[in-house]
Amino acid sequence: MRAVLHSERARLTALYGSLLVLAGGGLIALINILLRGGLYTRISGAVTTAVPGTAFERAAVEGQPLKAVPAQRLPPGAATPTREQLQTWAATRNLSIAVESATLHELLVVSLIALAVFAVPSIWLAWWMAGRVLRPVGVITETARRLSGENLHERIGLKAPPGELKRLADTFDGMLDRMESLVGAQRRFAANAAHELRTPLAVQRAAAEIGLAGDPPPEKVARIRSKLIGVAESSEHLVESLLLLAVSEEGLETTTAVDLVALTEAELAETEAAAAGSAGGGGPSVVRGLEPVSVVGDRALLGHLVRNLLANAVRHNRPGGRIRVKTSADGVLTVSNTGPVIDPADVPRLLEPFRRRAERQHTAGEGAGLGLSIVASIARAHGAKLVVRANRGPGGGLTVRVRLPVTPAPHRTASPQES
Repeated sequence: MRAVLHSERARLTALYGSLLVLAGGGLIALINILLRGGLYTRISGAVTTAVPGTAFERAAVEGQPLKAVPAQRLPPGAATPTREQLQTWAATRNLSIAVESATLHELLVVSLIALAVFAVPSIWLAWWMAGRVLRPVGVITETARRLSGENLHERIGLKAPPGELKRLADTFDGMLDRMESLVGAQRRFAANAAHELRTPLAVQRAAAEIGLAGDPPPEKVARIRSKLIGVAESSEHLVESLLLLAVSEEGLETTTAVDLVALTEAELAETEAAAAGSAGGGGPSVVRGLEPVSVVGDRALLGHLVRNLLANAVRHNRPGGRIRVKTSADGVLTVSNTGPVIDPADVPRLLEPFRRRAERQHTAGEGAGLGLSIVASIARAHGAKLVVRANRGPGGGLTVRVRLPVTPAPHRTASPQES
């Protein structure tokens, strides 16, 4: 009972009921004020008698019927009212005052009784209306109380006319959609990270237990050693990528003006050198279209963003393929590459960690599936807009466009000679 009295429904009921009672009380007061101003005049003008005072008194005593007529004014220039006229006026005045008092008293009593009777259904109606208005809030509360990691798929689905509570329920459902997506992504991330970290450990253990069992010859030891070093380097790269992903998710602490063209040129030079060395002098051709532009951000993270885009473009290209790198004055960096034909429906999932276009083959040079997810994380940290789309046509591949915030142009002050 105490909880009910302290509920929002009880508060709304008290508010609605008080407003209805106050409105009724105000209406009664207004009616009485208006009647007091004109009731006496109307009664005194309608209730008067033409019978002289003595005859009036005699008729009242004898119980004879009185003939009442509207009040009449003395004609202009008439003599002073007679004694009988004054007695008649006094009787009329007393009668009018008595009728007015009785009428106002009866009206007040009846109005108060009507207000008391009206207050009971008004309070009940206020309680019912408050419950009806707060019913969606109760549904939202119960849904939120039931939610856990196992039933995030539940939704309110409020069926109601458009309004504030309908928008609240729809907003809550939208929040649940995002939460379900985030929880699912985190679960996949944890499972994929555990798998990616467990695989090199299993390879290392197998190489050590099987390859180095007994008394292996030096050639086999060297081969196993090279294998273990390669697996260790892959694990180190995976851990560094995970750390980079975590750092980029934390946001930016400080920002500076970064020359995007110079940064892109430097990363292009390193990528071309690495591709040429690994491919024996070959590799995809690079088409540049770099316009001068300065953006706001963290230089180290932006370097990782460009590096991952270029590495992804090289790794998933085809023999004799092409890479287009473009910057524009409005802060847009575009990296497009040829490669396998990708279904546009598969593009969004490529931005998730450890998600690849095809199953992992555990071959040399194969990435961990974190490249585009790191790019997306760094773009979010910079407040940049990231657009990824699959290229149409036989060339295939992806086009990644990142719109970064441009450094504000400094205001140029006119020199004395110019002015």
